[in-house]
Amino acid sequence: MSSDALIDSLSAALDARPEDLPLRLHLATLLLDAGRSGEAIAQIGQALARDPGSDEAQALMQRALTGSVPPSPAPTPAAPQPPAQRAGDAAGATADPLAAYEQELADVVPPRFARAGDEPEPVAGDADRIYDVEVSGIRLADVGGMTAVKERLELAFLGPLRNPQLRRMYGKSLRGGLMLYGPPGCGKTFLARAVAGEMGAKFISLSIVDVLDMWMGNSERNLHELFEAARRNAPCVLFLDEVDALGHKRSQVSSSSMRTLGNQLLAELDGMEGSNEGVFVLAATNTPWDVDPALRRPGRLDRVVLVLPPDAEARRSILEYHLRERPIAGIDLRKVVGATEDFSGADLAHLCETAAEFAMADSVRTGEVRMIEQRDLDRALKEVRPSTRPWMATARNVAMFANEGGVYDDLVAYLKKRKML
Repeated sequence: MSSDALIDSLSAALDARPEDLPLRLHLATLLLDAGRSGEAIAQIGQALARDPGSDEAQALMQRALTGSVPPSPAPTPAAPQPPAQRAGDAAGATADPLAAYEQELADVVPPRFARAGDEPEPVAGDADRIYDVEVSGIRLADVGGMTAVKERLELAFLGPLRNPQLRRMYGKSLRGGLMLYGPPGCGKTFLARAVAGEMGAKFISLSIVDVLDMWMGNSERNLHELFEAARRNAPCVLFLDEVDALGHKRSQVSSSSMRTLGNQLLAELDGMEGSNEGVFVLAATNTPWDVDPALRRPGRLDRVVLVLPPDAEARRSILEYHLRERPIAGIDLRKVVGATEDFSGADLAHLCETAAEFAMADSVRTGEVRMIEQRDLDRALKEVRPSTRPWMATARNVAMFANEGGVYDDLVAYLKKRKML
């Protein structure tokens, strides 16, 4: 029987008995004799993963990696040690003969030891950074109000994904970018997670702290790795939080490293570093007027959607959500909803938290536990103020003097409706 035929027979036998280490090592020996060192290394690596202390496997791995005949077994204490071993002892270090093999076979054999959960993440430059790829359980039905925003998302992303035949007929690609802007605390991040959940897509959140690095070139590499992670997990929603920090107007940026990082972001959005098919880029910012106009060019973040403070219906839903697991009695929701115009979703959550604090403090003081009542919410309303009004004042100036090309027409319409313009 020829060598190749024997190797094929042993491979078939090993498929049926993957735990047979002598058979696997015999096959690896034949593969080495036949000059097929790559296949031999894979077999020896699997043997070492099952039995890291196997002298035969270690000797075969040394032969495969160095192309030399392995030395005799480990010497007795009285015998002279190899130079490499003596050098290790002189330095006071204990060499791990499997460390080099594990590094060589990282793509084939899983590591022998897993990192503990409390160990720090590897720093840039020592190992590849690991990014959280999430599966969102939130749906658009969980988002209160925002009817116009949901319709825009349906047109841009969700409709084409649900109708692949129509998408192909109309030539609609599964890629795109959309920028959400509006006052802080109005649910832009929550909405992005809901889009991922509605699409059944993976979700990756990116912020400036995930990208910036003190070493030159590492920030650009981190940004590229994040986009690569999204491409590998397509369909995927890549959420760029506070995109104004990452893509600030280059005309106002004095740092050359930040300008380079902005250029890298533009290249990633264009797909110059890899295909963005199936990658949906959602960006969020409170200050869209600080975002580089190049980011809003068609093909990048070409759709801009205003996310406003919740309307009356949405405020009612948000209040019910934050009060649902608290002991309440006699709450006049209509009155609270009417008194919370301009409140963001975060403001409403803070309002409920403050009312709960008042009721709990009263229970501690009197020694008698009581429910959260309307008086607690009325008292909280005197303390909690809407956080959106300073943003509205700035947005009013932008709408009046910097609405080139009609970018903020929806903001102008909202301000006019509120008689603020």
